[in-house]
Amino acid sequence: MDDVGIEAAKAALRSEAHKRRAQLHPSLRVDAARDAVRHFLDGVDVGKGDIVAAYWPIRDELDIKTLIGRMMDAGQPVCLPVVLGPEEPLDLRLWQDGAPLYEAGFGTLAPADNAPRVEPDVILMPLLGFDKRGTRLGYGGGYYDRTLAHLKKRPRLIGFAFARQEAEHIPRQAHDVPLNTVVTELGVRNFEKAPIT
Repeated sequence: MDDVGIEAAKAALRSEAHKRRAQLHPSLRVDAARDAVRHFLDGVDVGKGDIVAAYWPIRDELDIKTLIGRMMDAGQPVCLPVVLGPEEPLDLRLWQDGAPLYEAGFGTLAPADNAPRVEPDVILMPLLGFDKRGTRLGYGGGYYDRTLAHLKKRPRLIGFAFARQEAEHIPRQAHDVPLNTVVTELGVRNFEKAPIT
């Protein structure tokens, strides 16, 4: 399948994934978020000094704000992404203890403009879908792709999703970096490196 065909297939998968995620009842979302955070804390090893790029959940994404709070309380360095422009990589700003967050567009919150910029060791990523090989289906804007290409080191990529977001197969292009791990309300899954198909 060529890139045009892959993009068309991904667009169809995104449409279906949005529908599946939107169908979750609010009470199930709360329970799933609680369980996913517990699975992460119990099953994912993050070094004490590792910088973790989290995300501030929007719309119907799996809510990890509790996890962000737990990491901050434990002294884990946490940064949050800011969208600077449609063709720019994400601006990763360190959230320092006690510093306020500000509206950063798209319904997200982020540290102030003068917060230190950092390169994360671990990136927690929202997603629309994932498959058994760890291929991530994003929103199609390419923000994480550009960010990963811009970083000097390759961080661990950990997706957060509802279990129902798993797809049978997501086509992968050369620029698609697979997840190392995905965390859902059902547990933690680690992926082996798989070839591009």
